[in-house]
Amino acid sequence: MLGTDLVALLRSDGELNVSSADLGEIDITDEASVEQCFDAARPDVAINCAAFTKVDACETHENEAYAVNALGPGILATTCARHGIRLVHISTDYVFDGEKKTPYLPSDAPNPINAYGRTKLAGEEAVAANCRDHLIVRTEWLYGAHGKNFVGAILRLAKEKDELGVVADQFGSPTYTVDLAAVLRELALSRATGITHATSSGSCSWYEFACEIVKLAGPATPVRPISSSDYPTPARRPTNSALDCSRTESITGVKMRDWREALADFLRDESRPQR
Repeated sequence: MLGTDLVALLRSDGELNVSSADLGEIDITDEASVEQCFDAARPDVAINCAAFTKVDACETHENEAYAVNALGPGILATTCARHGIRLVHISTDYVFDGEKKTPYLPSDAPNPINAYGRTKLAGEEAVAANCRDHLIVRTEWLYGAHGKNFVGAILRLAKEKDELGVVADQFGSPTYTVDLAAVLRELALSRATGITHATSSGSCSWYEFACEIVKLAGPATPVRPISSSDYPTPARRPTNSALDCSRTESITGVKMRDWREALADFLRDESRPQR
């Protein structure tokens, strides 16, 4: 979902020479596969959008998630360091426990409460340990045109059900992949290293997000707030995982727009007839 929008944006920039590799073209858990791909592309910068992102499935497939979310980034980092390549690695808000009342800073201590968060944190640590010229970019609540996401699920369910019950006690920042791609371009071309955060501005609950989706796109299906205890899942979710993006704003000079504005643009684009 993110990779498709990112590659499209970068290829629209006539000053950049862009190569991409998807499943079937690279296996980031295989050092030989990574080496072969990098030998062919010879990049100055590599951006890793690959991840095992099915949060609940991570609870029962943690070894598989660890391979993709931790071992793979470690291999990428080692290969980048050997060839003098800058590595930008995408991570997640789920490295935090969600107990903080204000948005998380990049310097806040991680404390993941589920397998997905644990494996992604291990990936961050592998990147930092193996490639000096790295930038870890944490983001959250992604939606876009090229993958399964919350917006698509709500639109489908709103057509199928008479009423929707959506969790109202988990908070974060819905982030449009097109907007994130634009910021990732600037971060990749910067000299910044370490950890930073990039999300749309503002935060909301899943319930508030669902209400905005239904309001903008219809049909006018009622949405009622429920608690996390009313909708138990295999993986615990952080209560508040909003991220402080001030470092990214300082690096790029760009503040990502409000999540409501981005959502409205996405829904307008999705509703246009495809040619």
